[in-house]
Amino acid sequence: MSARKSEWKWSCLVLLTVIGGAQIEMISAAELKRETLKAWSDYVHATECRIGRELAQGDRFLVLDFQDPKAAAGERGAMLSGGIPAAKIESRGSNGVKIGIPDGMIHHWRGGIFIPDVDLNLVLARVENPVPGEIKQEDVLKSAVLDRGNGYLKLYLKLQRSKIVTVVYNTVHEVRYQRQPRDRAWSSSKTLKIAELSHPNSPEEREKPEGRDHGFLWRLNSYWRYEQTDGGVIVECESISLSRSIPSLLEFMVRPIIDRVARESMERTLSSLRERILRSKIKNPV
Repeated sequence: MSARKSEWKWSCLVLLTVIGGAQIEMISAAELKRETLKAWSDYVHATECRIGRELAQGDRFLVLDFQDPKAAAGERGAMLSGGIPAAKIESRGSNGVKIGIPDGMIHHWRGGIFIPDVDLNLVLARVENPVPGEIKQEDVLKSAVLDRGNGYLKLYLKLQRSKIVTVVYNTVHEVRYQRQPRDRAWSSSKTLKIAELSHPNSPEEREKPEGRDHGFLWRLNSYWRYEQTDGGVIVECESISLSRSIPSLLEFMVRPIIDRVARESMERTLSSLRERILRSKIKNPV
């Protein structure tokens, strides 16, 4: 065996050993630390402050309207043509400095869809009164409405996420809705509970202690905007989630996978909503 070939095989062996060790670290137990949770709260606060400022504007409303006009026009055109543009974004502190997340990682994405030939009242009626069987999708295994009130909903979702490994969670969400002038509305959804399950979908299914699990999903918030426009309704979703950090040796391999999964999840969520609204319109024509 030549020296060059021997060196190449040794390098591959070392790389596989490193990757294998990092993978073991990724699927081992993790713990949500106080400083990680504090950083999450700071990030959410920065995001909600920016959202509040945008919602207070009278001339603009959608997230896409607060970017370069050319980019906004391109994104709007993609949605009106049936596309689901999605992008990774980031919130920063009031001083413009990046918010560090010790022992954790923020996943912040937004996307939008156009639902043709419907009005805002129909869309809001469907999202404020979900039918459990209708919202079941690849990521949502079960759902139930736990409580409801005026502009308020408490929702149970059994979620499945697949990244390095497949994990299943019992989650509870507090959802609030608000109508705005000029045929606009917004809503927010915040998790009250995320419990990873051991032996999911079996008689041995049990909840792990919150914050002491694989660490793939510790927190999840989403913020929605709905605007009536010519020929239908534009719906935008902004999603923020918190997970454990990635081992540095594996980040260059795992980060693209995580980003792809997050993008696909956003696209799937919005596509499912559009299909559900359109099915509802067919069943209950105006």
